[in-house]
Amino acid sequence: MTIVQAVAERIIENVSQVIIGKRNEIRLTVVGLLCQGHILIEDVPGVGKTMMARALARSIGANFSRIQFTPDMLPSDVTGVSVFNQRTREFEFRPGPIMSQIVLTDEINRATPKTQAALLEAMEERQLTVDGVTYPMDDPFLVIATQNPIEYEGTFPLPEAQLDRFMLRIRLGYPTPQEEIAMLDSQQYQHPLEGLQQVVTVEDLLNAQNAVRSVYLNHDIKNYIVNLVTTSRQHPDVYLGASPRGALALYHAAQARAAIVGRDYVIPDDVKALAEVTLAHRIIVGPNARIKDVSSSSIVHSILNTVPIPGATVGARF
Repeated sequence: MTIVQAVAERIIENVSQVIIGKRNEIRLTVVGLLCQGHILIEDVPGVGKTMMARALARSIGANFSRIQFTPDMLPSDVTGVSVFNQRTREFEFRPGPIMSQIVLTDEINRATPKTQAALLEAMEERQLTVDGVTYPMDDPFLVIATQNPIEYEGTFPLPEAQLDRFMLRIRLGYPTPQEEIAMLDSQQYQHPLEGLQQVVTVEDLLNAQNAVRSVYLNHDIKNYIVNLVTTSRQHPDVYLGASPRGALALYHAAQARAAIVGRDYVIPDDVKALAEVTLAHRIIVGPNARIKDVSSSSIVHSILNTVPIPGATVGARF
């Protein structure tokens, strides 16, 4: 797990120069990157959502594209379009911004459902079909979407099928006063992103992604993950629980978290630490619970307090 730990720490340290005081959130983003899972950053404007994506792309030397979603966007503005070349008398594919390695979809909920759906195939199958022709996505491929949870005027809530394709949903939150002062000092002359250097190669990242898949989970840990997901479907305050894709997300994210700290096996703390960010956005709260202001995050915490934690044999190889 040395390669995973080295790659992760370099990226986290580098991005921390731009996003000050959010080391845990940066670590979660790196977990998604190592698992090849897409990330939804939901927070108020101005807390560094866009900078996080740009700093991540610059740290690994990946191709970066930004899509500013608006209500008048068309699916072809995302995927690309075939254009007739009068010289060759043939149609040529002009790739859209989705054909990149790190893709920032800014304010994704401002696009219509039709345009949002243009992301579904690329996010799940890592390929794009335009006019009957399929184009594979480059490795690594990561979609980082942002949305503002406060202002809903002129927005289109993400459907369940779209939300379910995001491995993690994270929130950055406001910095502390000391962190905000450090941010002011760091940007006195220029933005720290301008001087940010690449710290790992794409090849190093791909090797780390492959290494993460070899992290061991024993039967008790797998049972624990499945019990958490199953309980979310049976909870009295839940209208629709987490999907099997949610169980896979928690499984792979726990592998990445263990590898980042240098372990080649998963323990219950890995699962507990990632349950909210991997499952909460997949849970639909029932109408009666919504009236009482019950949130999906609070439901996940109650499930964690209810489902028994595996015993002392957890982490042993057998």
